[in-house]
Amino acid sequence: MNYTQIILRPHVSEKATLIKSMANQIVFQVHPAANKIEIKKAVEEAFDVRVNKVNIARKKTLTQRKANRRLVRNTGFRKAYVTLAEGEKIDFFEGV
Repeated sequence: MNYTQIILRPHVSEKATLIKSMANQIVFQVHPAANKIEIKKAVEEAFDVRVNKVNIARKKTLTQRKANRRLVRNTGFRKAYVTLAEGEKIDFFEGV
């Protein structure tokens, strides 16, 4: 897989913004079959930065009941917390 198939989109939330400013980490939604080594290489290739560490978390699919009859499924996804090397930053996230 190339990096466009591994990194699906940036994950922007309050927690992701806080982590970006405090720990120099960026959060991405990634392909479910990608491992840490592939994610690290994809981020380094796509944004031309050095990556120290990659942590992966999975959000499970949730099923909710609406109006006591209808079932609604929220799709799950996999996200990667990418720790950048000291002094490295991605310009794409600086305005967020």
